[in-house]
Amino acid sequence: MEELVALLREKGYKITPQRRAVIAALLESEKFPTAQQILEIVKKTNPDISLDTVYRNLGLLIKLNIVCEINIQSSAGNVFEIVHLHHEHHHHLVCLVCGKTECIDICPVNEAYIDEVEKRGFEVTGHTFEFYGKCQKCKEIKS
Repeated sequence: MEELVALLREKGYKITPQRRAVIAALLESEKFPTAQQILEIVKKTNPDISLDTVYRNLGLLIKLNIVCEINIQSSAGNVFEIVHLHHEHHHHLVCLVCGKTECIDICPVNEAYIDEVEKRGFEVTGHTFEFYGKCQKCKEIKS
């Protein structure tokens, strides 16, 4: 927690109780919580916080590359992960049936992609990549 707070201070951001609570909720939660799940955790200590406040803080943390937003293509909404603490670049598998999300430690982006992008004058600062499909459990369920 303190490493993330120090990073925010270093970048010139105030450490509000709400911001601290969102970070704590991300650290406390199971992997890949939704904004609603983060709100439920935060409300235990900050009952007046709103979903808008959670989203605003998540947006800042995403902008600073502290948090990653993973599109799970679900009505429950996207999920979030603290990536700054992992220090390893990774991507995700997302089950379109149950929403299960897993990290995978491979990256399909190679130098040829980066070279092509840079030829066009674009500076790459990051990327995300998700594989969508069915997890083993959902694949075995006959519908």
